[in-house]
Amino acid sequence: MPWNNQGGGNGGGPWGSPPGGGNGGGNNPWGRPPGGGGQQPGGPDLEDLLRKGQERFKSMTPGGLGGGKGIMLGVLALAVLWGLSGIYRIEPDEQGVVQRFGKYVRTEQPGLRYHLPAPFETVDTPKVTLVNRLEIGYRSAIDNRRQGGDVVDESLMLTGDENIIDIDFTVLWVIKDAGNFLFKIREPQLTVQLAAESAMREVIGRTDIQPALTEARQDIEQQTKLLLQTMLDEYQSGIEISQVQLQKVDPPAPVVDAFNDVQRARQDRERLRNEAEAYRNDIIPRARGEAEQLIQQASAYREQVVSLAQGDAQRFSQVLSAYTVSPEVTARRMYLETMQEVLGGSNKIIIDQGKGSGVVPFLPLNELTNQLRQQTPATPAAPRQ
Repeated sequence: MPWNNQGGGNGGGPWGSPPGGGNGGGNNPWGRPPGGGGQQPGGPDLEDLLRKGQERFKSMTPGGLGGGKGIMLGVLALAVLWGLSGIYRIEPDEQGVVQRFGKYVRTEQPGLRYHLPAPFETVDTPKVTLVNRLEIGYRSAIDNRRQGGDVVDESLMLTGDENIIDIDFTVLWVIKDAGNFLFKIREPQLTVQLAAESAMREVIGRTDIQPALTEARQDIEQQTKLLLQTMLDEYQSGIEISQVQLQKVDPPAPVVDAFNDVQRARQDRERLRNEAEAYRNDIIPRARGEAEQLIQQASAYREQVVSLAQGDAQRFSQVLSAYTVSPEVTARRMYLETMQEVLGGSNKIIIDQGKGSGVVPFLPLNELTNQLRQQTPATPAAPRQ
């Protein structure tokens, strides 16, 4: 029948069909596209697709070059682009860590750099100026995601005089060597935390509790920073410690009242000691001044006595010399001077016998003199200004 699609090799319908080799199947009324033997009906023609692809590539190449040359140029262009993909830029706050098949090979500084394109070499650029903050002994609250508070396991430490102290501190650190930072330590944050806690415990273990609570805070920060940096350098961590800051240094909460009482007692002791020092500084110079005054007075008295004795001796020598020259005159003079000295302050009144004839012999002149003295009013002293 005309619509029968069954039949041998080249049998056809009323419209016929294009010749095809080795078809082995019947033809439909609409025919079939030419193709090689064994192709399934309705499948794509691979040769036709390849031919169309070559023609399209030829149209894209300049001057319509041949297929072989175009492919070479395309491969060369892809190779150039692949080589240029190794150019990269490192920012001023970064370091470039170059890895070759995953192995660290070098560290590059900021600027325009080049590495072998992937998959041979890759590069990481961590931020080396970013200051990282690590809290030990406490945690700050971050909005509603995390509640702050004290971490007792980290903050309680033993001092050098076997007392317990509660310390919260912060460590600030940056990346010093990006290569060591990425490949020498596995968990940088945890490493810094454990090393900082260990360093602080060692420093506090050498410090008594009283200096730690008062004047030794800055010294503790410096010692901890140096010790922590030494430990991280031994680990080849590539980390530099910027600063260690003590946030809180207090006695444990259960005994804080007792420590406050001790602190107040020590303050009272210091106050009384300062008062005693002030009193000593006041009384000792005054006593020394009085002692120096007495010494000077004694020295002056000694000079006075010695000078008087020397003067008396010199006067006696002069009198002796005068007596040797004229004994009678000197003796008379000495007698008169002696009587003047003896009777000068006497209350006796002596009247010459030859010139006292007009005076009543029994007139009590001495008593009269005393009465006159008693009757004379004393002159009042002038008021002090």
